[in-house]
Amino acid sequence: MNENLRKTGMAATPGEPMQDQPAHEARGRWVHPSTVIALAQLLGTSLWFSANSAGQDLAAAWNVTTAEMGWLTSAVQAGFIVGTLIVAILGLADRYPASRTFAVSTIVGAVFNALFALVASGLDDAIVYRFVVGVSLAGIYPLGMKLIVSWEPGRAGMALAQLVAMLTLGTALPHLLRELGSGLPWQSVVLASSLLAIVGGFLVFRLGDGPFLPKRGARAGGKDAAPADRMNVMSAFRVREFRAAAWGYFGHMWELYAFWTVVPVLVVRTGLPSAFQLFGASGIAFAVIAAGAVGCLLGGVLSRRYGSAPVALGALAISGLCATVFALFWNTLAPPAVAGLLLLWGAVVVADSPQFSALSARSCPRSIVGSALAIQNSIGFAITVVSIALITSLLERVGLNAAWVLVPGPVVGLAGYLATVRGRIR
Repeated sequence: MNENLRKTGMAATPGEPMQDQPAHEARGRWVHPSTVIALAQLLGTSLWFSANSAGQDLAAAWNVTTAEMGWLTSAVQAGFIVGTLIVAILGLADRYPASRTFAVSTIVGAVFNALFALVASGLDDAIVYRFVVGVSLAGIYPLGMKLIVSWEPGRAGMALAQLVAMLTLGTALPHLLRELGSGLPWQSVVLASSLLAIVGGFLVFRLGDGPFLPKRGARAGGKDAAPADRMNVMSAFRVREFRAAAWGYFGHMWELYAFWTVVPVLVVRTGLPSAFQLFGASGIAFAVIAAGAVGCLLGGVLSRRYGSAPVALGALAISGLCATVFALFWNTLAPPAVAGLLLLWGAVVVADSPQFSALSARSCPRSIVGSALAIQNSIGFAITVVSIALITSLLERVGLNAAWVLVPGPVVGLAGYLATVRGRIR
């Protein structure tokens, strides 16, 4: 078991007891924990963009602009920031069973997502419901990463790639549901997301926590002190490798959620639905976002051969290049070229995320891995609020030239990572 930890760079700290049953013996050899967690992540994170899939219907029903629709996404991001700050500062991710926190969070998120569909009558109250959905997601996404590390630390890069692939599909799923149920009220799509989230929470609750993390509940002050009593979460940033991964992650986050938010707008305004009449706008948007799942899985495979850092930096560089090409040539490229560019962009824009998270998980102290990932998520999502607000506002003023807003993220992420490690890619 300690050999597995050494492979991930998370060596055991003296005095931190470990549960000692092997993962597959604990739940039966037919169960693959990372598969269960990834599936639950897919279902749980369908809550994230459930409102965006109904964007056109909501804009017409509530008479709101593209920028105002962006506030719904920003409300989720803001709720996620608050939630991850609570999780990180109070050490909730390392004090309580991650599987139970995940399950409870899916129920809370599902309820408020349903209230958004059934009760909201305008943008003001809709923002409140979406904010609480964001808070609940703080118990789903970071806790999913911790669960992966708790079950399979020896293959963190690949396992986290599977997890983020499912997050990506979960993000795209409402667009697919909308395309399949194009004749149904938008509320049906949102309610379907709530049901899927509850199923995901049940799967993780049944799975439980893995054996590769310290036991909880020991008294503070002794050698078995509880994780939250050992170290302040911000101490993770004293580790150079963690800071480097955080720089890359923050640059990636500037681009990722702003891109996902405006994908439907990019698809419609470049005329792709007319050029590809077999697919509706929602179908094309689903394909662009879902391409990220393929990118994550391919990145996971490559990380096992080349390491997480080269894969993360390569994906971030290609994503920045895609943003630049789109910003320069969106109005001159033929529709097939635009579609190909968006699919490539969709594939690489998220492929770096699991690898930066794997680098962070390996480099930070093991006793605060849950809280460290939560605080990194919190800062990253605070960045997304700014980029989403900026691009949705500019779309109404300068059109698709607003894509230039996305370019600085990859540039700053690459520069920050390389400057921190001083040119050494680990």
